[in-house]
Amino acid sequence: QLQLVESGGGSVQAGGSLRLSCAASISTFRIATMAWYRQAPGKQRELVASITSFGKSTYADSVKGRFTISRDNAKNTVYLQMNSLKPEDTAVYYCNLQYRLVRQYDYWGQGTQVTVSS
Repeated sequence: QLQLVESGGGSVQAGGSLRLSCAASISTFRIATMAWYRQAPGKQRELVASITSFGKSTYADSVKGRFTISRDNAKNTVYLQMNSLKPEDTAVYYCNLQYRLVRQYDYWGQGTQVTVSS
């Protein structure tokens, strides 16, 4: 059974930094596209950043230049470095893993809370 274990959330003041980690217990991690989503209270879940198995990354306009997604295939882990945090970044952040091997696979982590105070 695949597990995505997230860590690194917490509370920080505006302008601060946090690094989220998501470790996957799956050998096919290296072929998966990894992503971070977030959901603020009363809002829909939105894509924050993604990184393909080839290392190509994409970002939501709201986090470009402040957040960096990276992956370590040797550790089956994806990271989200968040700098210059703003109160509007407050949300539950979810790790997502997707890959296709005969069929499509799509998994979610349990979420980690990030709170940014002004």
